[in-house]
Amino acid sequence: MIFDSLKNSALYTSVHPRMKKAFELIASTDWTKVEPGIHELDGRDIYVNVMERELKKRADAKLEVHNEYIDIQVLVSGKEESFGWSERKDLRQPQGEFNKEKDIQLFDDEPQTYYTLRPGQFTILFPEDGHAPMVGEGTVRKIIVKVRI
Repeated sequence: MIFDSLKNSALYTSVHPRMKKAFELIASTDWTKVEPGIHELDGRDIYVNVMERELKKRADAKLEVHNEYIDIQVLVSGKEESFGWSERKDLRQPQGEFNKEKDIQLFDDEPQTYYTLRPGQFTILFPEDGHAPMVGEGTVRKIIVKVRI
């Protein structure tokens, strides 16, 4: 898991070969004007889910993991969004089998810790990161850029 400001995104372009292109696309788009939904940026190798959603209480947010993609989650507007986080290797309470088609598995475990994004910040979540997004109060607009491993 990485948590930082978008102004520092160049520090992370070497993490994966597709990260430079993903961060260039993040920086060159006015995400306040893009319609909610899935938008392919580089086929299915890099795509974005633009979301406007009501945040959840901690008890209602489930930890999730992915196998095929790294998430870059960016808060576009709203006061803040919190995330629960745990190491994947420590998750013990799956809600079911891994869904390969949707690249997700949910868990009922309690997060080890929480952290909070504000507009202009991002978090990078790897397959090793169990994460419970969308925690807080109010409505937010965010993007989740999916980068195929």
